[in-house]
Amino acid sequence: MAFHDTALAGAHIIEPDYVRDARGFFAPLWSTGDFEARGLVSRFDHCSIAFNRLKGTLRGMHHQIAPFAETKLVRCTRGAIHDVVVDLRPDSPSFKQWIAVELTASNRRTLYVPAGCAHGYQTLTRDAEVHYLIDAPYSPAHGRGVRWNDPAFGITWPEGDRTMNDRDASYQDFGG
Repeated sequence: MAFHDTALAGAHIIEPDYVRDARGFFAPLWSTGDFEARGLVSRFDHCSIAFNRLKGTLRGMHHQIAPFAETKLVRCTRGAIHDVVVDLRPDSPSFKQWIAVELTASNRRTLYVPAGCAHGYQTLTRDAEVHYLIDAPYSPAHGRGVRWNDPAFGITWPEGDRTMNDRDASYQDFGG
């Protein structure tokens, strides 16, 4: 696996190293040793998927507060997404900054989202499926969100119609 730093402290794009032959390829996507060697979370509590029927579906910007703050490994297994991470950690050198990464079934990239960051995405295709490994149990009482178009962050999203649920559309601006 190749780990690429991003502009957000602790967030990484991970690309598989392929072993190819006449059958196709084999590529490790996660290894406890590789993650521990980089000081990254290497134990995950659960795995989830999100299926998005419509192009333009926007999910986010979600995060959980302590003691259930989540580190996530995010991968698009079908279709394509515009994946966004916002740093909400006040002591971070990249506080209130954001990155966007295109994750697709064909590029097979994984995004490492550190705890203390809000995460969301907009689908670029119909029938997009997103796979998550998450290191902390989900706790509805600790779930939070920030508005996807909060001017405090200035996130650039793909143009076009958006589909959102009421909860995500009603998040307040960031107060920190």
